Amino acid sequence: MNILVKTLTLLLSLVAINIALANETPQVSQQQLLSMQSAPKSPALIILDVRTQEEFDEGHIQGALNISHNLLSDKLTELDAKLNGDKSALIVVHCRSGRRAAKAEEVLKQNNYTNVRHLAGDIKLWQENNLPLVKQ
Repeated sequence: MNILVKTLTLLLSLVAINIALANETPQVSQQQLLSMQSAPKSPALIILDVRTQEEFDEGHIQGALNISHNLLSDKLTELDAKLNGDKSALIVVHCRSGRRAAKAEEVLKQNNYTNVRHLAGDIKLWQENNLPLVKQ
């Protein structure tokens, strides 16, 4: 009986892990993003910064579009316009540490955006690595 309970617990844990990983957004490294930005013929790319306007103004990645995570659902038409309606275009999402980006990624997926990625380490790691920022 004890072995059966342990086996069932292990199986349920593995199922839960698989479900969590299936919902996780694939990541783009900071170096990959820098390469994409500098590529002469890069595909359609949106760098979506979902921090507040104030945080964005303090420093953001060159070319990033700022739509706060809590306003994203209401501003999808603005995003669609930037992408010319192409919901398969690459969207790299980030915030300060990842929590708000995860919420935004879910909104995008629920609205049929199919090429959503997460910037590994978010802006916090970008800053720690002294990568270029635009300040307003």
